[in-house]
Amino acid sequence: MPQKRVVLKNCEVIDPKRIDSHLESGGFKALSKARGEMTPEQITNEVKASGLRGRGGAGFPCGIKWDGARTAPGANKYVICNADEGEVGTFKDRYILEKDPFTLIEGILIAGQAIGAKQGYIYLRAEYHYLLDHLQSAIDQAKQKGFLNGFSLEIREGVGAYICGEESALMDSIEGKRGEARYRPPFPTTSGLWGQPTIINNVETLMNIPPIILNGADWFSQMGTERSKGTKVFSVSGDVARPGVYEIVLGSPLRELVEELAMAKDVKMVQIGGATGRILPYDKLDTPLAFEAVLGAGAVTVYNESRDVIDIVHRTMEFLAEESCGKCTPCRQGTEVMAEVLDKFHKGEGSLKELQNLEALSSAMMLSSLCGLGQAAPNAVMDSLQYFRNDYESRVAK
Repeated sequence: MPQKRVVLKNCEVIDPKRIDSHLESGGFKALSKARGEMTPEQITNEVKASGLRGRGGAGFPCGIKWDGARTAPGANKYVICNADEGEVGTFKDRYILEKDPFTLIEGILIAGQAIGAKQGYIYLRAEYHYLLDHLQSAIDQAKQKGFLNGFSLEIREGVGAYICGEESALMDSIEGKRGEARYRPPFPTTSGLWGQPTIINNVETLMNIPPIILNGADWFSQMGTERSKGTKVFSVSGDVARPGVYEIVLGSPLRELVEELAMAKDVKMVQIGGATGRILPYDKLDTPLAFEAVLGAGAVTVYNESRDVIDIVHRTMEFLAEESCGKCTPCRQGTEVMAEVLDKFHKGEGSLKELQNLEALSSAMMLSSLCGLGQAAPNAVMDSLQYFRNDYESRVAK
């Protein structure tokens, strides 16, 4: 199965340390078009017409978000690139930052042009500190070439908190506060960073902007499915022969990514979307990778038949309990209780009543948690109970 490289088009092609190499490959032509031939409204309408949805996991329509910030009143407006990439099993954004920082900068500048922002931030994951000088050099080179044109782009480093991948906690972190999810409404497009209209898009989402502006919405929307346009970049790891970063058209079956590209054998299950992602057994490998089916942030972790399902789910829940910001009770206490119950099953000390409790607690957390962490934390539990219930029942204490 061939890859369809849109986001990764320049990766391993240009010299990511030299802006001239990027310019020779057509870099910044989209920015020139956006600034010279298009109004802010036309830019946002083009992004809306493309059908581009956020690639960070939630899948919110990008153009609608931009239009909300563009039309919102505010003395200052901000663009934030979420380069935190703290989801378990994700490393695609790191690859993009290393191999093509200039297209990302171009996408940020077009976003700023669209909403009327003069300030942008790249929120860089703490573990990616080694990329700080590399990114700053790319920004400096773009500035020297005159592309920033009155737009200030700065890098802010995270401190290793998983919760800061959530957009409102990320804004708190930039503001110098402890990263915690905010109550909504108001939404960031009207009251975001320092109470001003703000758009937050992850690295992959912004990488799609220059080719959309350059080639047009129709070109982009011809790829994918009715509700999932374009391509998706995946980080594939686990029990595979060829782990790595792959880009395929949305709607492609999971099997093509796992077995044909990553060359996995003896697959037992696949977790899609990281720690809060969905689990699919082998017989569901033909499930399409699309927003209307299963997608997430792009992490695909493959497990073969030697793996213990309950051990995997237990360790996942321990991680989520540790990373919960603790602001809301359902997530703070729910993840801890789940980790305790899963530990009992892992040790063969569970009960049928506790299986029922896990299901009830999962429903409560999904409905009442403040942010996506608590709402999605039970996914692995619910999916493993659906597809691997015998593994739980075999661990019930006799």
